[in-house]
Amino acid sequence: MNSDTELAPAVESILEAARERSGGEGVVDVDARSLSDALADAEAEGRVPVIAEVKPTSPTADGTRADDPVELARAMVEGGAAAISVLTEPTHFGGSPEALSRIRAAVDVPVLRKDFVLEEAGMDVVEADLLLLIARFVDDLEALVTAARERGFQPLVEVHDRAELETALEAGADIIGVNNRDLARLEVDLETFESVAPEAPDDVTLIAESGVSSPADARRMREAGADALLVGSAIMDHGAGDSDVTANTRRLTRAESSTTSETTRAYDGETQT
Repeated sequence: MNSDTELAPAVESILEAARERSGGEGVVDVDARSLSDALADAEAEGRVPVIAEVKPTSPTADGTRADDPVELARAMVEGGAAAISVLTEPTHFGGSPEALSRIRAAVDVPVLRKDFVLEEAGMDVVEADLLLLIARFVDDLEALVTAARERGFQPLVEVHDRAELETALEAGADIIGVNNRDLARLEVDLETFESVAPEAPDDVTLIAESGVSSPADARRMREAGADALLVGSAIMDHGAGDSDVTANTRRLTRAESSTTSETTRAYDGETQT
Protein backbone atom coordinates (compact mmCIF):
# COMPACT_ATOMS: atom_id res chain seq x y z
CA MET A 1 0.00 0.00 0.00
CA ASN A 2 1.15 3.51 -0.76
CA SER A 3 2.09 4.98 2.63
CA ASP A 4 1.29 8.46 1.30
CA THR A 5 -2.34 7.55 0.68
CA GLU A 6 -4.71 9.66 2.77
CA LEU A 7 -7.24 7.53 4.63
CA ALA A 8 -10.10 8.35 6.96
CA PRO A 9 -9.49 7.36 10.60
CA ALA A 10 -12.20 4.70 10.33
CA VAL A 11 -10.40 3.11 7.38
CA GLU A 12 -7.09 3.18 9.23
CA SER A 13 -8.77 1.40 12.15
CA ILE A 14 -10.22 -1.24 9.82
CA LEU A 15 -6.81 -1.92 8.30
CA GLU A 16 -5.16 -2.14 11.71
CA ALA A 17 -7.72 -4.74 12.78
CA ALA A 18 -7.21 -6.65 9.53
CA ARG A 19 -3.47 -6.87 10.12
CA GLU A 20 -4.07 -8.39 13.55
CA ARG A 21 -6.42 -11.13 12.35
CA SER A 22 -4.97 -14.54 11.55
CA GLY A 23 -5.52 -16.56 8.41
CA GLY A 24 -7.19 -19.91 8.09
CA GLU A 25 -5.88 -23.39 8.71
CA GLY A 26 -4.77 -24.95 5.44
CA VAL A 27 -5.54 -23.75 1.92
CA VAL A 28 -9.13 -23.56 0.69
CA ASP A 29 -10.19 -25.19 -2.56
CA VAL A 30 -13.33 -23.59 -3.97
CA ASP A 31 -15.76 -24.93 -6.57
CA ALA A 32 -17.08 -21.49 -7.46
CA ARG A 33 -20.43 -20.55 -8.90
CA SER A 34 -19.93 -18.36 -11.97
CA LEU A 35 -20.61 -14.66 -11.53
CA SER A 36 -20.71 -14.07 -15.28
CA ASP A 37 -23.42 -16.73 -15.65
CA ALA A 38 -25.42 -15.20 -12.81
CA LEU A 39 -25.23 -11.72 -14.34
CA ALA A 40 -26.21 -13.08 -17.75
CA ASP A 41 -29.20 -14.88 -16.23
CA ALA A 42 -30.36 -11.65 -14.60
CA GLU A 43 -30.04 -9.74 -17.86
CA ALA A 44 -31.96 -12.45 -19.74
CA GLU A 45 -34.79 -12.19 -17.22
CA GLY A 46 -34.93 -8.39 -17.49
CA ARG A 47 -33.42 -7.74 -14.06
CA VAL A 48 -30.70 -5.23 -13.29
CA PRO A 49 -27.80 -7.40 -12.06
CA VAL A 50 -27.50 -6.51 -8.39
CA ILE A 51 -25.00 -7.95 -5.92
CA ALA A 52 -26.89 -7.39 -2.67
CA GLU A 53 -24.82 -7.04 0.46
CA VAL A 54 -25.45 -8.56 3.88
CA LYS A 55 -23.88 -5.88 6.04
CA PRO A 56 -25.02 -5.81 9.69
CA THR A 57 -23.43 -2.39 10.22
CA SER A 58 -20.56 -0.17 9.02
CA PRO A 59 -18.71 3.01 10.02
CA THR A 60 -21.05 4.97 7.74
CA ALA A 61 -24.32 3.18 8.61
CA ASP A 62 -27.10 4.79 10.64
CA GLY A 63 -27.47 1.76 12.90
CA THR A 64 -27.24 -2.02 13.11
CA ARG A 65 -29.47 -4.80 11.81
CA ALA A 66 -29.51 -7.88 13.99
CA ASP A 67 -31.56 -10.02 11.59
CA ASP A 68 -30.44 -13.56 10.84
CA PRO A 69 -27.99 -13.11 7.93
CA VAL A 70 -29.35 -16.19 6.17
CA GLU A 71 -32.87 -14.76 6.20
CA LEU A 72 -31.54 -11.46 4.87
CA ALA A 73 -29.72 -13.21 2.02
CA ARG A 74 -32.78 -15.27 1.12
CA ALA A 75 -34.88 -12.11 1.08
CA MET A 76 -32.39 -10.45 -1.25
CA VAL A 77 -32.48 -13.40 -3.66
CA GLU A 78 -36.28 -13.31 -3.53
CA GLY A 79 -36.01 -9.67 -4.59
CA GLY A 80 -34.00 -10.67 -7.65
CA ALA A 81 -30.39 -10.31 -6.51
CA ALA A 82 -28.02 -11.98 -8.95
CA ALA A 83 -25.39 -12.55 -6.25
CA ILE A 84 -24.84 -11.91 -2.55
CA SER A 85 -21.97 -10.05 -0.89
CA VAL A 86 -21.22 -10.93 2.73
CA LEU A 87 -19.09 -8.87 5.11
CA THR A 88 -16.80 -11.15 7.11
CA GLU A 89 -15.00 -8.31 8.94
CA PRO A 90 -16.13 -8.60 12.59
CA THR A 91 -14.94 -5.46 14.35
CA HIS A 92 -16.34 -2.64 12.25
CA PHE A 93 -19.01 -4.38 10.13
CA GLY A 94 -20.40 -7.06 12.43
CA GLY A 95 -19.66 -9.82 9.95
CA SER A 96 -18.17 -13.28 10.29
CA PRO A 97 -16.88 -16.17 8.15
CA GLU A 98 -19.52 -18.36 9.79
CA ALA A 99 -22.30 -16.13 8.47
CA LEU A 100 -20.87 -16.41 4.97
CA SER A 101 -20.71 -20.21 5.17
CA ARG A 102 -24.32 -20.38 6.32
CA ILE A 103 -25.47 -18.02 3.58
CA ARG A 104 -23.59 -19.86 0.84
CA ALA A 105 -25.21 -23.12 1.93
CA ALA A 106 -28.66 -21.52 1.89
CA VAL A 107 -28.70 -19.74 -1.51
CA ASP A 108 -27.91 -20.88 -5.03
CA VAL A 109 -26.35 -17.66 -6.34
CA PRO A 110 -22.65 -16.67 -6.20
CA VAL A 111 -21.44 -15.31 -2.86
CA LEU A 112 -18.72 -12.66 -2.54
CA ARG A 113 -16.53 -12.50 0.54
CA LYS A 114 -16.23 -8.80 1.39
CA ASP A 115 -13.30 -8.19 3.70
CA PHE A 116 -9.90 -6.54 3.89
CA VAL A 117 -7.57 -9.27 2.65
CA LEU A 118 -4.02 -7.92 2.78
CA GLU A 119 -1.99 -11.08 2.19
CA GLU A 120 -2.38 -14.60 0.86
CA ALA A 121 -3.01 -16.27 4.23
CA GLY A 122 -6.11 -14.13 4.67
CA MET A 123 -7.77 -15.89 1.76
CA ASP A 124 -7.97 -19.23 3.56
CA VAL A 125 -10.51 -18.24 6.21
CA VAL A 126 -13.66 -19.39 4.41
CA GLU A 127 -14.84 -20.63 1.00
CA ALA A 128 -16.68 -18.18 -1.23
CA ASP A 129 -17.33 -17.84 -4.93
CA LEU A 130 -15.71 -14.42 -5.20
CA LEU A 131 -13.07 -12.70 -3.10
CA LEU A 132 -12.62 -8.95 -2.76
CA LEU A 133 -9.11 -7.53 -3.18
CA ILE A 134 -8.74 -3.77 -2.71
CA ALA A 135 -5.98 -2.47 -4.99
CA ARG A 136 -5.03 0.44 -2.72
CA PHE A 137 -4.38 -1.77 0.30
CA VAL A 138 -2.07 -4.48 -1.07
CA ASP A 139 1.58 -4.44 -2.12
CA ASP A 140 1.57 -7.16 -4.80
CA LEU A 141 -1.86 -7.25 -6.40
CA GLU A 142 -0.84 -9.54 -9.24
CA ALA A 143 0.39 -12.19 -6.80
CA LEU A 144 -2.84 -12.03 -4.81
CA VAL A 145 -5.01 -12.26 -7.94
CA THR A 146 -3.05 -15.35 -8.98
CA ALA A 147 -3.27 -16.88 -5.50
CA ALA A 148 -7.01 -16.30 -5.38
CA ARG A 149 -7.55 -18.02 -8.72
CA GLU A 150 -5.37 -20.95 -7.67
CA ARG A 151 -7.83 -21.51 -4.83
CA GLY A 152 -10.83 -21.35 -7.15
CA PHE A 153 -11.98 -17.86 -6.18
CA GLN A 154 -13.09 -15.33 -8.77
CA PRO A 155 -11.17 -12.24 -7.59
CA LEU A 156 -13.05 -8.95 -7.62
CA VAL A 157 -10.50 -6.15 -7.58
CA GLU A 158 -11.74 -2.85 -6.17
CA VAL A 159 -10.38 0.45 -7.50
CA HIS A 160 -11.10 4.11 -6.80
CA ASP A 161 -9.51 5.95 -9.74
CA ARG A 162 -7.98 5.49 -13.18
CA ALA A 163 -4.49 4.80 -11.86
CA GLU A 164 -5.79 1.94 -9.73
CA LEU A 165 -7.78 0.63 -12.69
CA GLU A 166 -4.54 0.42 -14.66
CA THR A 167 -2.91 -1.42 -11.76
CA ALA A 168 -5.80 -3.88 -11.64
CA LEU A 169 -5.61 -4.53 -15.38
CA GLU A 170 -1.86 -5.07 -15.21
CA ALA A 171 -2.47 -7.58 -12.41
CA GLY A 172 -4.77 -9.56 -14.71
CA ALA A 173 -8.08 -8.64 -13.08
CA ASP A 174 -11.16 -9.33 -15.20
CA ILE A 175 -13.80 -8.46 -12.57
CA ILE A 176 -13.31 -4.91 -11.34
CA GLY A 177 -15.38 -2.88 -8.93
CA VAL A 178 -15.23 0.90 -8.96
CA ASN A 179 -15.99 2.22 -5.48
CA ASN A 180 -17.76 5.57 -5.49
CA ARG A 181 -16.84 6.14 -1.84
CA ASP A 182 -13.74 8.24 -1.24
CA LEU A 183 -11.45 6.62 1.34
CA ALA A 184 -10.19 9.89 2.76
CA ARG A 185 -13.53 11.55 3.59
CA LEU A 186 -15.90 8.57 3.15
CA GLU A 187 -18.03 10.70 0.84
CA VAL A 188 -19.88 9.19 -2.11
CA ASP A 189 -19.81 10.57 -5.66
CA LEU A 190 -21.30 8.59 -8.56
CA GLU A 191 -19.11 10.57 -10.93
CA THR A 192 -16.21 8.41 -9.75
CA PHE A 193 -17.58 5.43 -11.65
CA GLU A 194 -18.48 7.62 -14.61
CA SER A 195 -14.90 8.89 -14.85
CA VAL A 196 -13.23 5.48 -14.51
CA ALA A 197 -15.56 3.24 -16.53
CA PRO A 198 -14.66 4.55 -20.02
CA GLU A 199 -11.05 3.43 -19.47
CA ALA A 200 -11.99 -0.21 -18.83
CA PRO A 201 -11.73 -2.74 -21.68
CA ASP A 202 -14.96 -4.25 -22.96
CA ASP A 203 -14.01 -7.74 -21.79
CA VAL A 204 -13.83 -6.68 -18.14
CA THR A 205 -16.86 -7.19 -15.90
CA LEU A 206 -17.38 -3.77 -14.35
CA ILE A 207 -19.22 -3.33 -11.07
CA ALA A 208 -20.39 -0.03 -9.59
CA GLU A 209 -19.95 -0.02 -5.81
CA SER A 210 -21.38 2.35 -3.17
CA GLY A 211 -23.82 5.20 -3.51
CA VAL A 212 -26.59 3.46 -5.45
CA SER A 213 -29.65 4.29 -3.40
CA SER A 214 -32.51 4.60 -5.88
CA PRO A 215 -33.70 3.23 -9.23
CA ALA A 216 -32.47 6.47 -10.82
CA ASP A 217 -28.97 5.82 -9.45
CA ALA A 218 -29.13 2.26 -10.75
CA ARG A 219 -30.04 3.43 -14.24
CA ARG A 220 -27.34 6.10 -14.13
CA MET A 221 -24.63 3.54 -13.31
CA ARG A 222 -25.91 1.14 -15.94
CA GLU A 223 -25.87 3.87 -18.57
CA ALA A 224 -22.28 4.64 -17.56
CA GLY A 225 -21.27 1.05 -18.29
CA ALA A 226 -21.87 -0.96 -15.11
CA ASP A 227 -22.39 -4.66 -15.74
CA ALA A 228 -23.61 -5.01 -12.15
CA LEU A 229 -24.24 -2.96 -9.03
CA LEU A 230 -22.99 -3.82 -5.55
CA VAL A 231 -25.50 -2.38 -3.08
CA GLY A 232 -25.48 -2.63 0.69
CA SER A 233 -26.87 0.29 2.69
CA ALA A 234 -29.85 1.08 0.45
CA ILE A 235 -31.00 -2.53 0.76
CA MET A 236 -30.16 -3.10 4.43
CA ASP A 237 -31.61 0.32 5.39
CA HIS A 238 -29.92 0.31 8.80
CA GLY A 239 -31.85 3.34 10.00
CA ALA A 240 -35.14 1.41 9.78
CA GLY A 241 -34.44 -1.91 11.43
CA ASP A 242 -37.57 -3.60 10.07
CA SER A 243 -37.27 -2.33 6.49
CA ASP A 244 -38.37 -4.85 3.83
CA VAL A 245 -35.13 -6.15 2.33
CA THR A 246 -36.95 -8.00 -0.46
CA ALA A 247 -38.76 -4.85 -1.56
CA ASN A 248 -35.60 -2.76 -1.27
CA THR A 249 -33.78 -5.22 -3.53
CA ARG A 250 -36.63 -5.52 -6.00
CA ARG A 251 -36.94 -1.79 -6.62
CA LEU A 252 -33.33 -1.81 -7.82
CA THR A 253 -33.43 -5.05 -9.82
CA ARG A 254 -36.52 -3.70 -11.61
CA ALA A 255 -35.08 -0.24 -12.19
CA GLU A 256 -34.92 -0.72 -15.96
CA SER A 257 -38.34 -2.36 -16.26
CA SER A 258 -40.84 -0.62 -18.54
CA THR A 259 -43.55 -1.56 -16.02
CA THR A 260 -41.99 0.28 -13.09
CA SER A 261 -44.73 1.19 -10.66
CA GLU A 262 -45.56 4.66 -9.43
CA THR A 263 -44.41 3.53 -5.99
CA THR A 264 -41.00 2.56 -7.30
CA ARG A 265 -40.67 5.78 -9.29
CA ALA A 266 -41.37 7.74 -6.12
CA TYR A 267 -38.12 6.39 -4.70
CA ASP A 268 -36.10 8.09 -7.46
CA GLY A 269 -35.86 11.27 -5.49
CA GLU A 270 -34.71 9.59 -2.29
CA THR A 271 -31.13 9.37 -1.13
CA GLN A 272 -29.54 6.91 1.26
CA THR A 273 -25.90 6.31 2.13
